[in-house]
Amino acid sequence: MLTPERHQLILKQVAEYGTVAIQDLIKLTTASESTIRRDLSELENQHKLVRVHGGAASRQTISQELSIPEKTTKNLQEKKRIAAEAAALVEHDEYIYLDAGTTTLEMIPHLKDKNITVVTNGLTHLDALSAQQITTYLTGGLVKHKTRALIGRGAQTGLQNYRFDKCFIGVNGIDLTYGLTTPDPEEALIKQQALHSAQQCFVLADHTKFGQVSFSKIAGLEEVLLITNEKDEDILSPYQDKTNIKVV
Repeated sequence: MLTPERHQLILKQVAEYGTVAIQDLIKLTTASESTIRRDLSELENQHKLVRVHGGAASRQTISQELSIPEKTTKNLQEKKRIAAEAAALVEHDEYIYLDAGTTTLEMIPHLKDKNITVVTNGLTHLDALSAQQITTYLTGGLVKHKTRALIGRGAQTGLQNYRFDKCFIGVNGIDLTYGLTTPDPEEALIKQQALHSAQQCFVLADHTKFGQVSFSKIAGLEEVLLITNEKDEDILSPYQDKTNIKVV
């Protein structure tokens, strides 16, 4: 099968099913694994699909924002592993920022007895932080009900009063060209302020975030360290030239 024919077949599968596994493409095209991986890389470079762990997915240039209940059920075990690794980076007596989000929420059980101080804009975090008796400050601001995040001028002004040893944020997209993105410009501003107020900045992102682009840019890849469960070297390699990555 000629290369253009394979490419059309791959794109047809992705368009029809949303995601497709490399092994399924091997069976479908009778091509070798190395050939399929090369095809996927070429198609991704042409912005026709996104490579994901074990296969490919349709490219969503503007990813949709999920609610907290929807996010909680997605890739939960991966999020727990990423969160545990992130929490291990927190040292005793530090001042940290925890972004609103389901992966940063999973960090909290691992922060007990570290005598830290936390600032957060995540309303979902409050019960867990209180249960661990962790000293906690809220940013203030407007409540965004879909994500239960505090946003707006009040949140941004509140953050300007603090300096952090470390901040931990979530993102909706990680892209070589567009960097770190999220759907809501208001939330992007809060994440930006937290990054600028911290000595070290960490992004917690599972494998589904690579190659995705949302509406609002947060920061460039060079400004953070990524903590992820993505293990595919073909996917990670281009990013390693632009940022530091810790794989769990």
